[in-house]
Amino acid sequence: MTDPRTEAVTCARVSAERGGVEVLHEVNLVVAAGTWVSLVGPNGSGKTTLLHALAGLVPATGAIQVAGVRPGRSSRRATARAVALMPQRPVVPEGVTVRELIHLGRTPHLPRFGSETLRDREIVDRVIARLDLGEFTARTATALSGGELQRIVLARALAQQPRVLLLDEPTSALDIGHQQQVLDLVDALRREEGLTVIAAMHDLTSAAQYGERLILLDRGRIAADGPPADVLTVARIAEVYGARVEVLDRRDGRAVLPVRGEPPLELTAEVPLGPVSQGDTQPGESHTGRTPSGESEAGRSLSGEARSGGCPSAGSRAGGSPSGDSRRADSRPADIPPPGSRPDGTESP
Repeated sequence: MTDPRTEAVTCARVSAERGGVEVLHEVNLVVAAGTWVSLVGPNGSGKTTLLHALAGLVPATGAIQVAGVRPGRSSRRATARAVALMPQRPVVPEGVTVRELIHLGRTPHLPRFGSETLRDREIVDRVIARLDLGEFTARTATALSGGELQRIVLARALAQQPRVLLLDEPTSALDIGHQQQVLDLVDALRREEGLTVIAAMHDLTSAAQYGERLILLDRGRIAADGPPADVLTVARIAEVYGARVEVLDRRDGRAVLPVRGEPPLELTAEVPLGPVSQGDTQPGESHTGRTPSGESEAGRSLSGEARSGGCPSAGSRAGGSPSGDSRRADSRPADIPPPGSRPDGTESP
């Protein structure tokens, strides 16, 4: 049983709706303090909604506790001291400078009717230096590029000094150099200060490299939960994403590479990936060796099954299967706020 003193996040039967459609269904989750958990899953699987529920930005049923507070029930000030969210689509006040925007992260720590202190300014200066943002501080935030603004919004979240940091696609607008800088910085803070990180990530390779644990969401439910090697298998990715990939085990974690070829198959069960030779992965794990022709064993197995009629024919997620499988089309994308909401997921007045 998990020691309650080490639990940073707990969710018990958490469900949430967007626009009257349930997009999270009875999610149960315990996250240990100081760990990095990567949320992965297709578009509309509920990743953003789960993050917003943890931040208290969307109504949810069930029980949620984050760093000792109950989002949605505790005060906004108490919640903001415990948890910070870096949203996909930040709301930036018109005319505010970069330094002013980052300083907003200190708001939960200021006394009522009080002003910032020397310590607040020092914290902001340290964040600016660590993210290499010195050249931007006097610029208007709304004049920045998408990638530049993404780093500024992360700086604002870090200036809050939260115990739990929620990241919603933190590197989607960044070039590869800044992606590494941002993720390495967050991971360093996690190690140095015991920060707990829950990050929704579309890049499965980065999710596996930085996340000690992966949670795969599919249609609002947890489809898999565990170490990257257990979650990211060829067959599971094909089943949940409808994607043809090759999975490689590398020194710094699993790498997921797309494989060109026939359209993705509609899978109803994990496909046997062929015999495993000595030195390869154990039975039941993904096999990523290549055939003499250069095609991956996984790709050969999948395409061979299709050609021989051993698998349901491709039809599927992109165009609809003959069996009438419409489970993806029936779900409202959870990552898109409902009409009438603000871009960060909160309801309009």
